[in-house]
Amino acid sequence: MNVIRFALIWTASLLSSVGSSLTTFVLGVWVYQTTESPTQFALVVLSGMLPGILIGPFAGVVVDRFDRRTVMIVTDCLAALSTAALAVLIWTGSLAVWHVALAGAVSGACGVFHLTAYQAMTPLLIPERHLGRANGLMHLSTGVQIAAPVLGATLLATVGTAGVVAIDLGTFGVAMMALLLIRLPAAVLRPNAAVTERPAVLEDLGAGWRHLRARAGLTALVAALTGFNFTFAVAGVLVQPLILSFAGPGVLGVLMFAGGAGMLAGGLLMGAWGGPRRKITGMTAFMALGGVFLVLHTLSPSPLLVGLAAAGFLFTLPVVNGCAHAVLQSRVEPALLGRAMGTAHTLGSAAVPIGYLLAAPLAEHLLNPALLPGGALADSAGLIVGVGEGRGIALVLFLDGLLLLGLAAVLAALPALRRLDHARPVPVPVT
Repeated sequence: MNVIRFALIWTASLLSSVGSSLTTFVLGVWVYQTTESPTQFALVVLSGMLPGILIGPFAGVVVDRFDRRTVMIVTDCLAALSTAALAVLIWTGSLAVWHVALAGAVSGACGVFHLTAYQAMTPLLIPERHLGRANGLMHLSTGVQIAAPVLGATLLATVGTAGVVAIDLGTFGVAMMALLLIRLPAAVLRPNAAVTERPAVLEDLGAGWRHLRARAGLTALVAALTGFNFTFAVAGVLVQPLILSFAGPGVLGVLMFAGGAGMLAGGLLMGAWGGPRRKITGMTAFMALGGVFLVLHTLSPSPLLVGLAAAGFLFTLPVVNGCAHAVLQSRVEPALLGRAMGTAHTLGSAAVPIGYLLAAPLAEHLLNPALLPGGALADSAGLIVGVGEGRGIALVLFLDGLLLLGLAAVLAALPALRRLDHARPVPVPVT
């Protein structure tokens, strides 16, 4: 019965994420077309990302202290109100870039509350042996977000920006009805209901980190996810400029769809398979495979090669994250899941803006000039990634792939991580 409840919540959340990703895409197009500034576009993207990173531990405290369904409903309503405000501004012709940035910040922060509550409830609804499947399915929404430009471009041409935002609000309504109508056990919604004395909020903010540090291997697991997110961020910020260095926008759209399809396939695989029995071993192996696909991006400015490599690399993402989150969820006390997952989210996500801010300037200002004909690296690194426009980007991605391979090798050599494959899961209350 609990598995059916999870399936219903997952379906509603996936539908809502489709609507949100479409809105993100069309508003990004609007910002770029209005300002013609990549910098302003990047700042708008970061405005939606940074609040969610900073608020993770606080979201965990709230999720562990209050009814988790109520937390999801309240924060989802706040996100919907910010989207509705954008719809009104679009309708009246008053939309400004700062409106989009502010709404993105609100939605990003609210999304962390939703995700933390979602991840904290999952191991109380799903048996430990099926957590890999559940987490793989949860990552399908990320694949949808990457593939959103294909559908978003069509909707933008037919119903316009305001129409896409209205569709987003409609999907929110469906997700909200599901949350309101699905009956969930009290032990899932409030595992700490019997606790009468609670520490101060500021003290509680560090509870998730203290819990992770006290469990052998969990700190290393969070560090591994942080490193993986860094390599993923570097690839994410550079792959589109890499493609545009040798192909046009039409090819870019096709290859973005190919990448999204690869992630969807990975999520479906995890949903059906659940990952290997030894989750840490599986995570390490698929990290290494992802590193190989990152290197393949760089060997030739070929749309076919980059499309296959992008699909392969993104295919590994749900498997890596699904295995890692399944281990975290099954090795953390249910009463501390919100705080532990919120802390893990903040630490892991903090690597993303760092990757964005380091990779693009390195490629643009240092390595691209060095890999032009006659450049400083043309006769050395140029023999590997080629010489010409955009090959500095290729070199950064090549180094990123080697970094991911090195990370996988380090993880394979850590005894504390390997022992997590054999550690007994924390028992959860019967619901």
